[in-house]
Amino acid sequence: MIFQKPLLPYLLMIGLTIAVSCAPIKSTTLEAIKIAVIADIHLSNVYGQLKDNDYMGLKNVENGKYAHIRTMESQLHSTRIFNENYFAFLSAMDNVVDRNIKYVILPGDFSDDGQPIHIRALKEILDHYTTTYGIKFFLITGNHDVVQPFNRRDGKTDFLGADGKAQPIMSQPGMYTSKQNKEHPVVISSDLQNLGYEEITRFLGDYGFFPKKEYLYWGTPFSEYNYENYSFHKAEQTADLTKRSHSIPPYGLPIPDISYLVEPVEGLWLLALDANTYTQKEKQGGDPSRQEYPNTGLGLNNLLKDKKYLLDWVCKVADNAKKMGKTLIAFSHYPMVEFNDGASPEMEELLVGSKMQLKRVPDKRVAQLFAQAGLKLHLGGHMHLNDTGVAVSDEGNTLFNIQTPSLAAYKPAFKILTLKEGGFAEVETIVMDSVPKYKEFFGLYHQEYTFLEHMKEGRIWNKEVLSSQNYGEFMEWHLKELVRLRFLPDEWPADFKDFLVGLSGKELLLLSMDNTSLPLHMVLKNLRDNPDKIKELSNSVKEKTRKIQAVTTHFEEWSGYDLLLDLYRLRSADRLALKDIGAQRTKQYRLIIDSILNNPSFQGKDDPIKRKMYLLASIFNKFLNGAPSDHFQLNLNSGTIISLKQPIYENE
Repeated sequence: MIFQKPLLPYLLMIGLTIAVSCAPIKSTTLEAIKIAVIADIHLSNVYGQLKDNDYMGLKNVENGKYAHIRTMESQLHSTRIFNENYFAFLSAMDNVVDRNIKYVILPGDFSDDGQPIHIRALKEILDHYTTTYGIKFFLITGNHDVVQPFNRRDGKTDFLGADGKAQPIMSQPGMYTSKQNKEHPVVISSDLQNLGYEEITRFLGDYGFFPKKEYLYWGTPFSEYNYENYSFHKAEQTADLTKRSHSIPPYGLPIPDISYLVEPVEGLWLLALDANTYTQKEKQGGDPSRQEYPNTGLGLNNLLKDKKYLLDWVCKVADNAKKMGKTLIAFSHYPMVEFNDGASPEMEELLVGSKMQLKRVPDKRVAQLFAQAGLKLHLGGHMHLNDTGVAVSDEGNTLFNIQTPSLAAYKPAFKILTLKEGGFAEVETIVMDSVPKYKEFFGLYHQEYTFLEHMKEGRIWNKEVLSSQNYGEFMEWHLKELVRLRFLPDEWPADFKDFLVGLSGKELLLLSMDNTSLPLHMVLKNLRDNPDKIKELSNSVKEKTRKIQAVTTHFEEWSGYDLLLDLYRLRSADRLALKDIGAQRTKQYRLIIDSILNNPSFQGKDDPIKRKMYLLASIFNKFLNGAPSDHFQLNLNSGTIISLKQPIYENE
């Protein structure tokens, strides 16, 4: 693997889980420490080689290299891309170097699905930046890194093969039968299996999972020594995974827990929480070789039930950090606080299907209990979105939850945590719009598109994706196509979606002013059948539009479809999306939203469409009015937050 440092001014870093103890930060030892957090990398080894098969991958005639990449079709139906994020990670690490940041935390989903071919690539990259630049990495696993606690057969059917066809690669024979004329014959390689805890930590053990002599302290929830009588020898003796396990029902099977506490520099404690939880299922009459241990993917919700000892350990660690004057930073893969700006109830009522992954919203008890444990700042991954959540416990303790975006989704960015004197913490979000080599596979995608056109597969992805001028634009196209191909068909009630996407912005504005008891579809029909009525209503709202420096014709430049797309922009990127939406469009949205929310005719439940419109306005309003999430400062002693970002428009 060749590492080439690009000349880029941007840095990237994605979401982990960080929590800071209630002890005031001591500037005497930690005043200048910056920590880069890169979560949800989902790294695929696009130029890797299979260790046990001669299949080299797909040749890219533009550079002569053979690549193992997934189809654009699969990328645009997934909540993450699989290929270009490889280059984004290398570019992010070069930005870390440029900023002279020496601590990097990867809080899970650092790999595609914990396959050997991808884990080897990650190790090579981490080794390079460690030996060349002296960067210290600290990792914890996510649901995509240890899919199940033990090795498990797996594979992917959607690698891109010659002539634009899909190329299935499976870890064992008999797992999949190729579709004639649409896919190439199956390639078999054990490099596509999912690795379990033992193998993942064997590959990546140098990055926090095991003690090192250079660490001032290293321990686990199962350690019997304490800070006062610590020695490297004692840590080594208890670091083996056989001594770091817990049992899961119904059979009491011991499952590793790779949580750890490390002090890499005097005064700084990093607490890595393995929040993965698993269930046990028997297959084929109890055959041990056919056992399944699926990851629940629910993170901290299940932790309270299946790993309560971790919460007890966090309480103990936070208490010790306070007594010893240590700055405690905890990280895990999952969020601790609701990340929808309080809109989860409305989303539950309005949406269908996966409901914007509402099942991943942590229970309120999670925030309450971790706040009581002494944690004040938590940065979470898993969700591929940017958000700041604030929770206050019954005792008055404030917990900030900072969700960081993924390099593999809109909007690609990272967080930098800077610890400051007096208990202040500055959080920066650095957007990665520019990534070298992000177009490296575009020629191969053209072949795929031509094949899909020939096969007449129905709705296929928009070829304009390949006209992206930078990585940021490419990731915006990823969201656009994800909304069109997956989210709108799967997450919205069909009647409401069809009604809304067919509206112009002007019609939405006029409908929002309706104060009759008529069903909204009848109001719309009356408007469309009566141009004079449209003119009359347009004149009546002139004063309101004038206040936002707009006229009603400006509302004709967009549709209900655009509003839904921008809702997903906000849901994914929060304040980072405002630049893409635009100040004037945002003001127009606010005018319509305020009109609906303050209109009594929308507050009943007799008309299903009006009710859904009210819920949509409420969700949009909450997304627009969340806590600062771009560049801000936290006072960890008082529990207050202030924005350090220049507003994009007045009253933002």
